[in-house]
Amino acid sequence: MSYDNTNTGMLSRNERKEKETHPDFRGQINVDGKEYWLSGWTKEGKAGGKMAGKKFFSLSVQAKDVAVQSAPTKRPDVPMDDDICPF
Repeated sequence: MSYDNTNTGMLSRNERKEKETHPDFRGQINVDGKEYWLSGWTKEGKAGGKMAGKKFFSLSVQAKDVAVQSAPTKRPDVPMDDDICPF
């Protein structure tokens, strides 16, 4: 009998955090059989809000099967000419 990890997940401290914007915690979660990356930040509520002075987790989820896409690099000082072919 194998373990069914559907609708479960885990978070652990992000040992590779280098910048303040990087998540404090990283992990994974399975929701209805689909795998996701899970990121978490510890935050404190701002004065005047419902969570004022209280600590909480802010979470982000990203599907594991989604490739991270970066924007193409375009240098504004170099004109693009699609009619030029080096062959």
